[in-house]
Amino acid sequence: MTIEVIALFVILFALLAGGLWIGLTLAFTATLLLAMFRSIPLDKLLPQYAWNILTTQELLALPLFILMGELLFRTRLSRSLFQGLAPWAGLLPGRLLHVNVIGCTIFAAISGSSAATTQVIGRMSLNELLRRGYSRDIAIGSLAGAGTLGFLIPPSNIMIIYGVLGDVSILKLFTAGVLPGLLLAGTFMGWVMLHTTLKPAMVPKAEAQLSLVPWAERFAALKDLAPALFLIACVLGSMYGGLATPSEAAAVGVLGAALVAYFQGAMSQQVVRDVMIGSVITCSMIALIVLGASILGNAAAFLGIPQAVAAFVKGLGLSPFMLIAVLIVFYLILGCFLDGFSMIVMTLPIVLPIVKGAGFDEVWFGIFLVLAVEMAQITPPVGFNLFVIQGLTEDGLGYIARVTAPYLIIMIAFVLLLTLFPGIVTILPRLLYG
Repeated sequence: MTIEVIALFVILFALLAGGLWIGLTLAFTATLLLAMFRSIPLDKLLPQYAWNILTTQELLALPLFILMGELLFRTRLSRSLFQGLAPWAGLLPGRLLHVNVIGCTIFAAISGSSAATTQVIGRMSLNELLRRGYSRDIAIGSLAGAGTLGFLIPPSNIMIIYGVLGDVSILKLFTAGVLPGLLLAGTFMGWVMLHTTLKPAMVPKAEAQLSLVPWAERFAALKDLAPALFLIACVLGSMYGGLATPSEAAAVGVLGAALVAYFQGAMSQQVVRDVMIGSVITCSMIALIVLGASILGNAAAFLGIPQAVAAFVKGLGLSPFMLIAVLIVFYLILGCFLDGFSMIVMTLPIVLPIVKGAGFDEVWFGIFLVLAVEMAQITPPVGFNLFVIQGLTEDGLGYIARVTAPYLIIMIAFVLLLTLFPGIVTILPRLLYG
């Protein structure tokens, strides 16, 4: 199998270096491999692969969640979240910095996208925090770190991709992401409290008065959280209440987002047009990547490449913990050059058989992969969240990466924690679905 494996990587990286789109690169690599090493009717086989993956029912949730995110991006939801959370965040060390983390956590439970979470929360909170005199370093760093929660807390576009390509229950993946997502958000908040306690100058002294806000005012502010909580109830409530599948819950979410946009006065003809165009562009891009990944995965399996690589890794004698440590380094390096979707679809056909052979649960590995993608979101030079924040602040990419580094270290430590205690991921799916 050595020649097939070498050919795979040579063709793949040659096409990537040539600047070809990721989806086409994956499909062309698979086609060339099959043409070189197998005598089969590709004109019949490839259309069948395309039909099988693009008509997968579970994939229907993806364009619906993208449409939902496009709608919410154009509402005043970020302003509502800030107004509702600010009186409560003022009770904690770090004050309004926690709006970044809590706001991203709430919006993550609606949008399914890390970039959208960072953009929506950041365009409101960053200006307000900097205007009030909070440290620029921690304001930007906490937003970049917390923005990655958009992939971990369900619903998650990355989980849908992994579930479809890895043949894993999307509902189980969504359920498995809840507890790690909340724990990671709590860890980010803990770091903000510790950091601002050690360096009090990061928070303006005048913000101490936020702790004196009357409780009546705090409870009154909760009404501003109503749109976000309504949408969470629509999506997660319908799924976990047994009323809807993930695809049906996504449709309910689109309806809820449209209602929120309408009542906030954000449903103009131009907005509807922009939402439709944005959704079609994003869905087309992702569909091409998923299609290429499916063709490559089937071709690799047909040629026995995953089994050959798995046998090679097994021969190295790595312990399960060391295997995960190696994969963390591997994905961190990939994250310097590729976006999250591309990382998953390019590596899943090879890596999934290896980790399953090492005894890891496929749902657990799905959460590991999501965290790996989240780390890639804040890894220069291709960290997408870094680009989003650069667009909001016009700061240099190196500076943004530097102030985000503590959150990347926290995420690496968190992945190792999940490796030592996998029950953190698997306990909820087992309790709910056996």
